[in-house]
Amino acid sequence: MDTSLLNEADRLRIDKWLWHARFFKSRSLAASHCRAKKVRLNGNHCGKASVMVTIGDILTFPKAGDVKVVEILALGVRRGPATEAALLYKDLTPEKETPGDQKSADALNPSREKGMGRPTKTERRALDKLMDRN
Repeated sequence: MDTSLLNEADRLRIDKWLWHARFFKSRSLAASHCRAKKVRLNGNHCGKASVMVTIGDILTFPKAGDVKVVEILALGVRRGPATEAALLYKDLTPEKETPGDQKSADALNPSREKGMGRPTKTERRALDKLMDRN
């Protein structure tokens, strides 16, 4: 989209929008994430907090150990309550696997083949019995 055709009411600084949408507690935190190149705007790193966003832009940034992907639906005029802030974006973040999935269950209870690694207590007792050790 050609940003030269948009007037000032159709654009907003990225740090200000992130603060309005309540992704960051302060505008300076949002600005520091932008300066650290942790925020992507339409797939490109934005190195400045002064980058202007418009409706329809896609933002990608780390938040609380996850990667958030949001589409801007509205710019907002103030930092309002959370219900008002939720109307500013559409969350496009892919869902994570639930803890009940087979992959996570295998990670919690890894199985090992016999003869691999240190023997378990049961295997040690069986070995002692086989070797006639007390």
